[in-house]
Amino acid sequence: MPENLREAEMIDVSELSEARWSVISFERCEADGLTYEQAIEKRGELERQKIAGLCIMTNDAAARIKTNDM
Repeated sequence: MPENLREAEMIDVSELSEARWSVISFERCEADGLTYEQAIEKRGELERQKIAGLCIMTNDAAARIKTNDM
């Protein structure tokens, strides 16, 4: 457990730089294994392609979402 707010903030920032983020749409997981910055960029690319329902979440959470293929 972090001892102070500054330490907690540093842990949060480090998680953003880990390849633990996914971009999902209404249809499926569009990309996974991204840093948060990469996920933001990927979401922007997909928005320009008019893909609906985009969201950034952790890989663990995205793995729990069932697709139409299942």
